[in-house]
Amino acid sequence: MKKIKKKDIVVVISGKDKGKKGEVLKVLKDDKIIVSKVNVVKKHMRPTQTQPGGIKEIEKPIPICKVKLICPKCNQPTKVGFTFLPNGQKVRMCKKCKEMIL
Repeated sequence: MKKIKKKDIVVVISGKDKGKKGEVLKVLKDDKIIVSKVNVVKKHMRPTQTQPGGIKEIEKPIPICKVKLICPKCNQPTKVGFTFLPNGQKVRMCKKCKEMIL
């Protein structure tokens, strides 16, 4: 189980976008994630039959180690731990407020 999942809210802790918050759009296999409005670059696109060309802004992947999860309960950046429910299910938990993150 990964510590950060799609649709989580994260904050960037280092790099050129330090301090920016955003929603995780995609989790990639090589421990990288794509966050909305973070690490935006301009890409020159050639026109195709379906879409026009031009300069478009896209989000590039950043490493998971550069972000921290924002806990929905305490609304602070936190480390993520794991705990087991009585029925044996493994769930994520906030290390600061000890609440479950669903």
